[in-house]
Amino acid sequence: MSQSPDARSLLSASSQLNLMEVDSIDDKEFDIPQVDTPPTLESILSELEDEEEPFVLEDTCVLNTDNMDAHSCDTSSLASSDSGDPAHLKRKRRTVDLNATVHGSVLRHSLLKGISAQIVSAADKVDAGLPTAITVSGVIAVGTSHGLALVFDTNQALRLCLGTKTTGAEFGAVSALSINHDCSRLLCGFAKGQITMWDLANGKLLRTITDAHPPGTAILHVKFTDDPTLAVCNDSGGSVFELAFRRVMGMRSCDSRCLFSGSKGEVCCIEPLRSPPDLRDHPITQYSLLAMASLTKILVIGLKPSLKVWMTFPYSKSDPSSVPQLAWQFVPVQKMVNPILAFCKGDTVHFLLVKKEETKEGTIHVIKQRQLQLSCDIISLNWINSRTLVLVDSHEKLQVVDRPSQEVLETLDLEQVQLVYNSRHFKSLATGGNVSQALALVGEKACYQSVSSYAGQIVFLGTKSAHIMTLRNWRERIDCLLKQEHFVEALSLAWSFHEGTAKAVVGLYGEPLKRKGVVSDKMVEILFQFAEHALKKCPEQGKIQVMEQHFQDIVPVLVDYCLLLQRADLLFNQLCTRLSENTVAKGVFLESLESYIVADRLGHLTPPIMKDLLAHYHSNGMMDSLERCIVHLDVTSLDIQQVVQVCWENQLYDAMIYVFNSGMNDYITPMEKLFAVIGPTIREGRSLTDEDVVMGNKLLVYISCCLAGRAYPLGDIPEDLVVQVKNQVFEFLIRLHSADMPEEEEVFPFIHTLLHFDTREFLNVLAMTFEDFKNDKQALEYQQRIVDILLQVMVDNPDFTPSQVGGLFTFLARQLAKPDNTLFVNRNLFDQVLEFLCCPDDDSRHTERQQVLLELLQVGGAVQFNEERLLALAEKAKFYQICEFLYEKKHLYDKIIDCYLKDPLREWEIFNYIHNLLSMPGYSPEEKLTVKNKTLQHIQELVTLDPSKSADLVVFHLSEEVQQIISVLQADQLLFMFLSCLLEPRESLPPEFTLPLERDLHELLLDLLCRFDPPKLLNFLHTSQHYRLEEAIQITKKYHCNEATAHLLERKGDVQGAFAVLLEALKEKLSLLTADGGDEGLAGRQDEEERDNESTLTQVKHSLNEIIAFCHRNCQNLDQQQREALWFPLLNTMMAFQKQVVGLNDRYSSEVLKELTMKVLNCMSSFIPLPAVIQQILQDPVYGKGKLAEIQCLILGMLDTFNYEQTLLETTTSLLNHDLHWSLAHLRAAVTKGLHPRQDCCNICLQHYKRRQDSAEEIIVFSCGHLYHLQCLQQKDCRWGSNSEPQQRWRCYKCSSSHGGRGGPSTELKSGRTTSLAQTHVTSVHHDMGAVANRKKVFVEATLDLQQEQSWDQIRSLYRGPSRLSILSELSHCHSNEKAGFLMPAQAGSESFLLKLSPPPLLEE
Repeated sequence: MSQSPDARSLLSASSQLNLMEVDSIDDKEFDIPQVDTPPTLESILSELEDEEEPFVLEDTCVLNTDNMDAHSCDTSSLASSDSGDPAHLKRKRRTVDLNATVHGSVLRHSLLKGISAQIVSAADKVDAGLPTAITVSGVIAVGTSHGLALVFDTNQALRLCLGTKTTGAEFGAVSALSINHDCSRLLCGFAKGQITMWDLANGKLLRTITDAHPPGTAILHVKFTDDPTLAVCNDSGGSVFELAFRRVMGMRSCDSRCLFSGSKGEVCCIEPLRSPPDLRDHPITQYSLLAMASLTKILVIGLKPSLKVWMTFPYSKSDPSSVPQLAWQFVPVQKMVNPILAFCKGDTVHFLLVKKEETKEGTIHVIKQRQLQLSCDIISLNWINSRTLVLVDSHEKLQVVDRPSQEVLETLDLEQVQLVYNSRHFKSLATGGNVSQALALVGEKACYQSVSSYAGQIVFLGTKSAHIMTLRNWRERIDCLLKQEHFVEALSLAWSFHEGTAKAVVGLYGEPLKRKGVVSDKMVEILFQFAEHALKKCPEQGKIQVMEQHFQDIVPVLVDYCLLLQRADLLFNQLCTRLSENTVAKGVFLESLESYIVADRLGHLTPPIMKDLLAHYHSNGMMDSLERCIVHLDVTSLDIQQVVQVCWENQLYDAMIYVFNSGMNDYITPMEKLFAVIGPTIREGRSLTDEDVVMGNKLLVYISCCLAGRAYPLGDIPEDLVVQVKNQVFEFLIRLHSADMPEEEEVFPFIHTLLHFDTREFLNVLAMTFEDFKNDKQALEYQQRIVDILLQVMVDNPDFTPSQVGGLFTFLARQLAKPDNTLFVNRNLFDQVLEFLCCPDDDSRHTERQQVLLELLQVGGAVQFNEERLLALAEKAKFYQICEFLYEKKHLYDKIIDCYLKDPLREWEIFNYIHNLLSMPGYSPEEKLTVKNKTLQHIQELVTLDPSKSADLVVFHLSEEVQQIISVLQADQLLFMFLSCLLEPRESLPPEFTLPLERDLHELLLDLLCRFDPPKLLNFLHTSQHYRLEEAIQITKKYHCNEATAHLLERKGDVQGAFAVLLEALKEKLSLLTADGGDEGLAGRQDEEERDNESTLTQVKHSLNEIIAFCHRNCQNLDQQQREALWFPLLNTMMAFQKQVVGLNDRYSSEVLKELTMKVLNCMSSFIPLPAVIQQILQDPVYGKGKLAEIQCLILGMLDTFNYEQTLLETTTSLLNHDLHWSLAHLRAAVTKGLHPRQDCCNICLQHYKRRQDSAEEIIVFSCGHLYHLQCLQQKDCRWGSNSEPQQRWRCYKCSSSHGGRGGPSTELKSGRTTSLAQTHVTSVHHDMGAVANRKKVFVEATLDLQQEQSWDQIRSLYRGPSRLSILSELSHCHSNEKAGFLMPAQAGSESFLLKLSPPPLLEE
């Protein structure tokens, strides 16, 4: 055993290692004390000694990859802040995304080289065994598999080696370790159940505890509480014990008390609440709280003043192999510091806030906080400070999580650590493995003793090494990114420190302003480094685009952070000077300023920068960008003369206006310059270019802004200048002449120019301006003056179109119609305009003049005119919309119909007008009557215009006048179109609606259809039901419409007559075929004849199909003789004409007719017996005297049909047999399946089915799962059927009682489940030993009531789909009344052919 330091040095070491010890706890991070406090672990470890390796926290960037994770510096959430500028910018530039989250490397992962080397050395040299457990406090203790405990000081020097291999052989491996709060005692738990206590001052063994818990179980956890005389332990039996240490008369003893028994649920994790030194007086500490995690729930108990359970919390559903985790932490919440318990089992971390009520009783409240949901199975959970947790999942991935935001800050791979797992102890292999399977399953991933946290540090124990994790301070996190040249991410992280949004911050102290100043200085340093790096890494050779892209990724970032830090001086002095050394960098810098200027983040530029900006944008042709910049800049930073000159030379009128307005308060000069540009073009009558149009619109908008008090192009005019600017603009507009007046200039040139450019928009500008004139006398005078000038300029001026003049008077009418109008306009001017617009001699712009006048009337101009004179002028000028407007005012609605009919542009709208007027309320009956009469007068014109809409009008509004309308329509073709539309079915009409004399109308339409559209005749006969049958037959015969006649005769019931008509039509078409084939003309006619033959054959096929369909429809209701009377004439006709075609040497037609004859034979075979068909063929004079070869094809075709139908019958029979066998087999299997009772007691007497051990009694089990004694059923009279039956049937008492009581057999058949679907009698004989033997089972006949049969049929249909039998039965049902055919025997289709199957019992899983 090595020499140990004294107790005083150990206490000193404890204070040195406590990194969390600060004066007070607030909402900020716990951090390392300032330099005036006792030295920290970090300061101690930075002092290297020659003879030994210190407890050094190495930077992972320079660690050897053999010792630790090479990627530990990388962060899992580095953000690339690449986003584009607005769409108007020419190049994509990188800007800063302030919402991007960058955390950098949060954890410093260091290998404890000294401890790792000595662990390996001890295992090799003194056979100490492999490491099994670790704990950290003022010192680090490591337990081994051979029962030794190695204690290391802060310099990683081995100070104590506790225990021997002899005791290790007796006690087994060290399975748990714990150090008390003052680092004076060490508790060791062993795999064979013993516990030892050591004095860390001198290495003396103080206690060996062997009877604290049941023997044969391993110690899983042993933990000191805040009370040095009190500890708790947890064994592999799942029990938890309290250990109370006593010393009486120099004798040390230990009293054990069971806190939780493993028989009630195995506990596999315990965690006492231990307070930091500065919170030892916290009110909660007096209860000595202990958290315990079993396999099913969490418990929080208090050990003092008496044992009490404060809270239980069950887990949600999780994987049985998940490891429960517990971790306490004091957290400031709402200006109070209280402990929070974090616990998890699986992938969800729950947080419970524990607080003491400020009353005498001192009740503890446990409040559930927001839970944390992850997508991994957690095997280790530790707090590293009050806001941050460190988790390890089952894949050995470490995650740093910020609890308030629930954000994962960093992810590290611990695979190379090779964590030590505690599976052997959870399985208690050292004592024979006597543990439950559930606990052994959890132990597969248990690593409780391999992870230990203390004062912001977490130590991990590997199989050959020890590692430590601590939070990096804020400077270190930034420097780590800078070493990797991730400047953008470093700036983003620094900005989050500056704004206070960063997570897991360490090392920032003081007031917020002071912290911001410190971070700001660091960011300035990074900006200089970034600029130097950009210039150094710039490619010296290559394409200019590559160099530009290089700086476009960097320079905007520099600009953005300078502006965020409000350091424009830094941007325009040091950084700009440094970037100006590279021409490309300077250009990118100047271009990148645009987005910030436009966004108003940068409003003032220094004169040198402004000069360079103008020169660069001008030389690169970026004039639009330059203009956007100028209108957002402070004019005090501009050289006004230079800017105005550049703007004028490059037509940057927006910028020029802005400079004049803001820089010199001059609002008139920009208008003079713009008028000077577009005035000559308009005055000379030349067409305007696109640039002229843009400039004119710009001028109108500028005038509108000035008159409305808004600055152009953005902002507002200063309030003290609004009235002055408005008056100046009016004075400018009403000038009689311009300053440099040319000889040909007209008076009021500015108003002239604006009216010629865009009359309507200029008048709109004036209208919006006049809206604001209320009580301003000066403004009202300007208003009247402007109107007088407009009238003087436009009236009697041939340069203006009617639309322009009409627009002026529309504008005036609107102004005059206002209630507070003060304008005066001579009424004679309106009459003059009316004459001008209604001039009948001028046909040009007719629609335009009418529209202008209509708009003028609609806005109130009608009061300015004499209506009689206006109507006369409108009729003379054919302004029908004007007439309609005036007739509408006078309620002369019938005359409006004439207006629509006379107007070729709107005549189609007349139908909607008439329909709306006759349908809508608000019109008198007299007015509607006049409209109806006018409509009837013009009905022929309306029908000619649109028959469909005319018919709709008649149906809805004029149905009583149908006969009058028909008498008016003289042309048959017009009448036919009207009736076709009139008699169409309409969904919007009620079913009982009928037209007067509707039967006559349908017969009239039938006659017209036969004349004008025969193809639609048959469809009409099918859909219409309003004609008389005899009259319809006479009409169709009159026009020789054979198909329609046959249809009507068939409806009448004259089958033979209909057949004769169809057969005659077929013969006519066949005779055409033979006639066409008889002429052997010239070769030039051959193609034409082939086309005619093809057309004739198509007609023959159509007619034959019609006859076959007719025979099929009617053979159902005919006897055999009547069927032969239909089919044999058809067959004879086909065979006769086939012989004629063969004689004509027309091979193609002959083949087609043979196919058609075979089709007839195939179709008639379903109705005519085969012998009768063959006899008819042989009796035919055509074939009876011929050779067999002539009818060979017919006979062979019939035999093929027979073979096909025979095969179909055999296949159907086979399918039916298979279906029957399958159903019966499954029914038998279901009926013979055993029953599973729900419980082992009788549902009547509620006693075990083995009531008496010495007697045998029968048990009945129903398929519903209920079990009864036979005697109990007999007492309740649960028989079903008569008592005289040899095999007694029973019903389930409980099910029948719940469905309507104990009725007789008639009642039982109506209830849902009053009887079981199968029941089993079991006779049991019980012997003295309690064994069950000689069980006899009797199955009773299965029975179903009506509802159960329906349910069973539904289940079978859902399971198997439609039965083949049902499909075939449905198919054969169509022919059930026919005589035997080729398909199947007659009995298969009869109704008595039913398959009776017994359903299986209802089974419950």
